[in-house]
Amino acid sequence: MIPTPTTDMNTTQQTQPKTDLLTLTLPQLQEWLAARGEAAFRAKQIYSWIYQQLVDNFAAMSNLPLKLRQRLEEEACIGPLVVRSEMSSKDDRTRKILLELADGKLIESVLMLYPPLGESSARATVCVSSQAGCAFGCTFCATGQMGFDRHLQSGEIIAQVLHFARELRATPWSAAGLPGSTPIDHITNIVLMGMGEPLHNYDNVLQALRILNSAAGFNLGARHMTVSTVGLVPAIRKLSQEQLQVNLAISLHAPTNEARSQTMPVNRKYPLEELLAACQDYITATRRQVTFEYVLLAGVNDTPERAQQLAELLAPLKQFAHVNCIPVNATSAGYRPPGPDAIRAFRNILFERGISNSVRAERGDDIAAACGQLRTRFENRRKAIPVV
Repeated sequence: MIPTPTTDMNTTQQTQPKTDLLTLTLPQLQEWLAARGEAAFRAKQIYSWIYQQLVDNFAAMSNLPLKLRQRLEEEACIGPLVVRSEMSSKDDRTRKILLELADGKLIESVLMLYPPLGESSARATVCVSSQAGCAFGCTFCATGQMGFDRHLQSGEIIAQVLHFARELRATPWSAAGLPGSTPIDHITNIVLMGMGEPLHNYDNVLQALRILNSAAGFNLGARHMTVSTVGLVPAIRKLSQEQLQVNLAISLHAPTNEARSQTMPVNRKYPLEELLAACQDYITATRRQVTFEYVLLAGVNDTPERAQQLAELLAPLKQFAHVNCIPVNATSAGYRPPGPDAIRAFRNILFERGISNSVRAERGDDIAAACGQLRTRFENRRKAIPVV
């Protein structure tokens, strides 16, 4: 079944909305073309132009008949997004964009660039939004405080990735201070950790990931994609049955029900006992490690006692649990990140108890890189402009 067409913001006067081709799998595009009397093989050509050549206009698709290009221009579009704001960190390793959707909703997307380290190659990771706003109200998250607007269509998710892919293709990135290192000119990883709860928008997210994973399309390996969730238990179990080897990250942030419910309201519906049981089922079904995201809030969840409780909570998962410690970004909620000594002490307790862990380097603080911050600033400035 072909997804509902998306209205291109440049064609709102038309009675028939244009179909965003980014919402279509290859078979769906073949079906869409066949309904218009076009040969099925044209779908592969169009897919190649969009996902491999990274073309965003039909006029450039030179191996398509002129008549077909004209018809595509009239009836279809390729990700109708407009960049409203764009910022880069001082070291040029983090780039953030604010995108306006066809209906005027605003979302954010971030490109994080990592230089080669040891035997590891350079990486270019896109942090993707899956919703405009969020319904789950985590107190330390700027997006969670703005409420829920709507789900993103699969094409709106994919368009974020393609924006940065085109940017890198046009201007490959080299890390400053590393002369001779090979520039990176393509996206290597995708994390659905931007605005919104990905598993709340399950169907559109999975559609986007399958298209990005398609060998005929963007051809990014599933193991280079990570889906984050606040802990929607039924969706975690559903994901475990998908034939798509994406990585799973759980936004945990507290080791007890009492503490977690204070910052994450979702815990009242799906308490830790149910969440950990779902994670165990996921591991049993996939044999894949689960990452537990743990935002460190100074004086709230970063104490030695909390570290001990976290280790006890995750011990049954053994080597299949990994903790990613994340010093909180400053937001209007007033939380502070802990100092380096407190972070080191927290991690050492986990190591001593056999819990694999790492700490996420702070990225993009100078450009409000935490999800929701740029949109909030943009909307506040827009409200402040007087009406003439």
